[in-house]
Amino acid sequence: MSDKNQPQGLQRKLILLIASNAGLGYAPIASGTFGTLAGIPFFYYLSSFSWPLQLLTLLALLFLSFWAADEAGKIYGEADDGRIVIDELVGYLITVAFLPFSWPTALVGFFWFRLFDIVKPPPAKWFDREMKNGAGVTLDDLIAGIYAALALRLCLAIFS
Repeated sequence: MSDKNQPQGLQRKLILLIASNAGLGYAPIASGTFGTLAGIPFFYYLSSFSWPLQLLTLLALLFLSFWAADEAGKIYGEADDGRIVIDELVGYLITVAFLPFSWPTALVGFFWFRLFDIVKPPPAKWFDREMKNGAGVTLDDLIAGIYAALALRLCLAIFS
C-alpha cells in the first residue's frame, strides 16, 4: 500500500494507540504478555457491569479489534505485527468474561490465556496461519480465550 493511501496524522496515531493497547505492544520483549496485562484493569472494571452490558462491551471490543488490527497491520506492513496486541486484550477478556473480579481469578486467567495463546490449539492455529487480516489476528486469540475460559472455570470449580 502506498503512503498516500495510509492513514495520516491523528487517525494514524489513534489506530496505533488502540492496536498497541496504549503502547504496551511496544514493549521490547514479550509484547503479547504486556498487551495482555491491559486486560486485568479492564476485567476489574467490566466485572461490575451487568452480563448484557459485558456482552455488548465484549462485542464492541471484538469489532474494534478487527478494525484496529487490520489498519495497524497495513501501517506496519505485516498483518500480525508484534506491536498489535489489542487481540490479546480481547482474548483475555473472553477468558474472564462474566466472572466476578478477584486477584486469583485475574492471575490464573492470565496464565491460562497466555498458555493457550502461545500453544494455539485448533482452530486457533488455522486463523493465525490462514487469515492474514485484522479478523484473523483477533480470532486466534478469541479461540485461545475460549480454551482458557474453560480451563479457568475448571480450576475455579476444583479449587473453590
